[in-house]
Amino acid sequence: MYIVNEFILFGLTQDPRKQKAIFGVFLMFYLATLLGNFLIVVTIKRSRTLGSPMYFFLFYLSFADACFSTTTAPRLIVDALSQQKTISYNECMTQVFAVHFFGCMEIFVLILMAFDRYVAICKPLRYTTIMNRHVCSVLVILGWVGSCIHSSAQIVLALRLPFCGPNVIDHYFCDLQPLLKLACMDTYVINLLVVSNSGAICTVSFTILLISYVIILYSLRNHSAEGRRKALSTCTSHFIVVVLFFGPCIFIYTRPATTFPVDKVVAVFYTIGTPLLNPLIYTLRNTEVKIAMKKLWCSKV
Repeated sequence: MYIVNEFILFGLTQDPRKQKAIFGVFLMFYLATLLGNFLIVVTIKRSRTLGSPMYFFLFYLSFADACFSTTTAPRLIVDALSQQKTISYNECMTQVFAVHFFGCMEIFVLILMAFDRYVAICKPLRYTTIMNRHVCSVLVILGWVGSCIHSSAQIVLALRLPFCGPNVIDHYFCDLQPLLKLACMDTYVINLLVVSNSGAICTVSFTILLISYVIILYSLRNHSAEGRRKALSTCTSHFIVVVLFFGPCIFIYTRPATTFPVDKVVAVFYTIGTPLLNPLIYTLRNTEVKIAMKKLWCSKV
């Protein structure tokens, strides 16, 4: 029996002209993602005015965004101009682990940011007591541990798949859904496990975030006009990020083992689009971050 030891990534398209366009566009997207998230990470680390828990979590969100994008974008960019779009079995499994690890970490950080806003708006007098630096650090560590558990479960499922036939992955990165199509076994049970793992995390997390923002909006009725404006501005930024990330994730991971041509385009939104847009959303809509960036980088120049 032939055992597959490498895969061929189909990519977004096989059209040579479109591949050149993909190379140029996604190279710019990736560099902009790294630059934007790097600026936020360094600004929060060096600025004395951005020491609140919200920016502590934003630091880790930007770090996770940069890593999450790095798990898929470089391969897509290189393969756009490459004749040999092969990826070894071990590299493929590593990519499955990395994509789910940093993607799950982003989910947990978004939940922590929503929890931080809930405490700040609904329990302002106890905010500094509840959200002290020690508690925030423990929550982030728990997020890393949870991400490791989730991605380990994914890689265990992936390693159980036998591949003995076609090795062309109709995607631009390795993930369980396209790999299930290539496995020479009945994947019904494994697909249920994928949905109960990744699908449940996406759906439950999105539901928790929606409920938290509804509670926050309801509690704002007792605040002053200025307080409502500031809280709404912050929460709107968070909510935009949540919808952009969770919408595509829920579409991909909460359905039976079927793939559609649109899956690759949808995946671009949460693997490359969201990490690119997050720095723009959090800086353009946040006066404190913009002021801190100007002070830090203008003084450097």
